[in-house]
Amino acid sequence: MPLLVVVVACAVVLFVGYRVYGGLLARLLRLDANNPTPAITLRDDVDYVPIGRLPLLNQHFSAIAAAGPIVGPILAGVMFGWLPALLWIVLGSILIGGVHDITALLASVRHRARSIAEVVREHMTPRSYVLFLLFIWFALMYVVVAFTDITASSFVGMVKLDSGEQVLGGGIATSSLLYLALPVIMGLLLRFTRLGIRWATVIFLPLVGVAIWAGQYIPFDLATVLGISKAEAHRTWNVLLLLYCFVASIVPMWILLQPRGHLGGYFLFFSLVGGMLGLILGGQTIQYPAFLGWEGVTKKGLVEPLFPVLFITVACGACSGFHAMVASGTTSKQIRTELDIKPVGYGAMLMEGMVAVVSLGCVMMLAPGSSLLQSATPNLLYATGIGSFLNILGIPMTFAVSFALMAFTTFVYDTLDVCTRLGRYVMQELLGWHGRGGRYVATAITIGVPMYFLSIEPASPSGEVVPAWQVYWKLFGASNQLLAALTLVGVTVWLWRTRRAAWVWPVTGLPALLMYTMSTWELVRIVYANLSAELYFSPLPWIATLLIALAFLMLAEAVRVFIFPGRAAPPRAGEPASIPAPA
Repeated sequence: MPLLVVVVACAVVLFVGYRVYGGLLARLLRLDANNPTPAITLRDDVDYVPIGRLPLLNQHFSAIAAAGPIVGPILAGVMFGWLPALLWIVLGSILIGGVHDITALLASVRHRARSIAEVVREHMTPRSYVLFLLFIWFALMYVVVAFTDITASSFVGMVKLDSGEQVLGGGIATSSLLYLALPVIMGLLLRFTRLGIRWATVIFLPLVGVAIWAGQYIPFDLATVLGISKAEAHRTWNVLLLLYCFVASIVPMWILLQPRGHLGGYFLFFSLVGGMLGLILGGQTIQYPAFLGWEGVTKKGLVEPLFPVLFITVACGACSGFHAMVASGTTSKQIRTELDIKPVGYGAMLMEGMVAVVSLGCVMMLAPGSSLLQSATPNLLYATGIGSFLNILGIPMTFAVSFALMAFTTFVYDTLDVCTRLGRYVMQELLGWHGRGGRYVATAITIGVPMYFLSIEPASPSGEVVPAWQVYWKLFGASNQLLAALTLVGVTVWLWRTRRAAWVWPVTGLPALLMYTMSTWELVRIVYANLSAELYFSPLPWIATLLIALAFLMLAEAVRVFIFPGRAAPPRAGEPASIPAPA
């Protein structure tokens, strides 16, 4: 079967889902252009700034679409076959992930752009707020661990292409360092000169292309420079990336995050559009099996059941609790009108689902015995697939693969920056340290925990030492999906307390139940597998146990609010009890 047929069919289904189910959600949630948003009523041109629909969609999309919709679908597709992963990506995005995102964004907008944790505090209990903050912090830590390690793997070794050409990891490292320097220069020029954003884009976007091209000619091979092994170079890059996160999370946003996020958004769209054009013109056929059985086998020979592992592994490609942090952290403060909530919240999630479909296509076109399936990490497999798509458009394969790896790294930089900054905010809130000293200490704690986990050699339940990202990906996926479940629980409480409508239960209640069940199921499996293997000193089973306990206590608080409504704080006057009728 032509790969194009499946990809186009998925695009059509996602588009119809946006128009039909997204339209239904907009009516049920009563999105109203006449409702003033916090960006209007609280406008200060610093944090609260109303911006247009398309610029905000671009910003929000680049913030939420990181490595998750790339790595997760590839891992799940290789393990179980492409069909289960594809069905979960498409249906999950429409019925669960999109619902999670649009309701989390609306809840924040209807609560003066406060965080989803504060929405939980207002409609549940103060204890729920603390539990939710703790869970958010631990979930963010494992996003940082998993994404740091898999990014560092791109900076060592090399990829040998079928043509005999090589893409050097040191070259990707050079391109990455140059890429980080360019936004700083751009930010300084935007701040202290009359250079406008349009001309800045015209100047610096081509320079990013030059950085990608030049990297392969001046590779920064850390193993050679320091005279260490590749494994030691990998660990050193982990430390350097975390130190970058420390700096990026405390410097002003205008000097790095905003200009880099602006340039990074183009990477995301170029990768998606280039991949789609390559699919249209390339004529690739599907070679990988559609279904490999109800149990899949990892590269290390571990047998994993489709339920619940599929739902945890695909992660952000279908649903992500991290999106609620972005939606209620920055996006809700920039929504110009409630009518923009549907395209920005729901639409961006479905676009991310399309990124996941294209990523899965990099597996679907491979033969079962392909050497890439055994030797390449997901980021390299993705880069090779996207590179082959771009090569059809006449782009040299070495540059195309380098571009794809740089795009992947760019997505991860966005995630690492945001996660570290959000982790610092949460830690400051928990400790009550809001001064400059508290900012540095909270950031150091937020970075110190991932650094500890990346400094030890993690082992699988079989006792074999494996890359850190492989070990922690399941914990990241489970905690991230459970964060989505807890967000949906909080949203369900809010909607039920303010609406008392029967549709609340199937629209947000059932997705919350599904994600809660799959996530806790996987966490219990992690605990059982590690303790059965007598890995008592591994942090995995104990962190998983802590997450289970926090999730259980959080759910218990929600149940108490439903059974004893008087225990929860009453909704504030006019917010959001008076949800307006549709215009």
